[in-house]
Amino acid sequence: MAVGLGTLPTLHPVAGFRIGTTSAGVKTPGRKDLVLMEIAAGASTAGVFTLNQFCAAPVKICQQHLQQGMPSYLVINTGNANAGTGKTGYQDALDVCQAVAEVTGIAVHQVLPFSTGVIGEKLPKERIIDAIPAAFDALTDDGWLEAASGIMTTDTRPKAYSMQLEHQGQKITLTGISKGAGMIKPNMATMLAYIATDAQVEPALLQKILSRAADRSFNRITIDGDTSTNDSCMLVATGASGIAVSETTTELLAAFDAAVNKVLLELAQAIVRDGEGATKFVTVSVEQAASSEEALKTAYAVAHSPLVKTALFASDPNWGRILCAVGYAGIDNLDVDGLQIWLGEACIVENGGRAESYTEAAGQAVMSREEITIRIVLNRGDQQETVWTTDLSKDYVAINADYRS
Repeated sequence: MAVGLGTLPTLHPVAGFRIGTTSAGVKTPGRKDLVLMEIAAGASTAGVFTLNQFCAAPVKICQQHLQQGMPSYLVINTGNANAGTGKTGYQDALDVCQAVAEVTGIAVHQVLPFSTGVIGEKLPKERIIDAIPAAFDALTDDGWLEAASGIMTTDTRPKAYSMQLEHQGQKITLTGISKGAGMIKPNMATMLAYIATDAQVEPALLQKILSRAADRSFNRITIDGDTSTNDSCMLVATGASGIAVSETTTELLAAFDAAVNKVLLELAQAIVRDGEGATKFVTVSVEQAASSEEALKTAYAVAHSPLVKTALFASDPNWGRILCAVGYAGIDNLDVDGLQIWLGEACIVENGGRAESYTEAAGQAVMSREEITIRIVLNRGDQQETVWTTDLSKDYVAINADYRS
């Protein structure tokens, strides 16, 4: 069940960026599961990747190839993660890059590979390599929606967002897609995202913009607390609009930075809304913390608590579970008498216990909603952080129990 995910917006083509999607039969015969993205010459590309130390072979190659220069093609398969596959998996990913290079006439290091799916199984590289010419022939300016479907695994629907930024009578376009529904925890987790813009941005600045935006979006979502092996987020600036964004264009830079943040946040929240088995979209906000780290520790303690998440699924206003999670978050010298905990508009905890104004009916009214906000006011400082999560349902267990069957 996707919580609050409506119709996708119009996905604007991005000049200088083409996409082709085809079927390689990586896991399911006939399914379109291979995506090729073509980047025009002169573009800048930035990336952020998983922090899982068992990162997949494609992630290692992406990081190495980016050190050698800007890419011309991104190649993505679903159905197999090519993770936990050792030297063989690394060579398989390189062979896929070589095949793209041969079809397109570029150097191997100009190809970045990406994979998502089951961990520990050998990549069926021959099927992928055989399908690359078809993906190349399918390249089109308007391939975003098909690609959004092509990168899905346990997702129930494609995820995409697009917007245009006005500047002095001209438009900058930003369009992106993402996938992910489980094994989602901060620092890039079973999540792939690809965003392109026709703005002109130097690589170092583009990397700074992406890293900052990812930290406030993809690194603030959690479904099950597992950090995956494959996850990657790429931001490409083709420069085709001729509008230059730089440190000296202060006003434009601020607007562009905000637009990138908007696109990434929409894509990240769509992943949470389509979380495996999710029936609730939950915002956990921590205010008046002594530090950002303290606020995040508290937010994640609540967001990761199986007892809190199952209470959310049951629409049960069992506020003691939230109080308990705050208490074990690891905050030194926490003044439990000075904090407040809110469930929606209902204050549930203050003065060290149940708020006098709280009623079970008020809590039940909030917990019955599809979208719920848990707000924790620590009264220790001026720092605030927000994370987004889901409930934990019976369907989550069923989906993951049946994943390889």
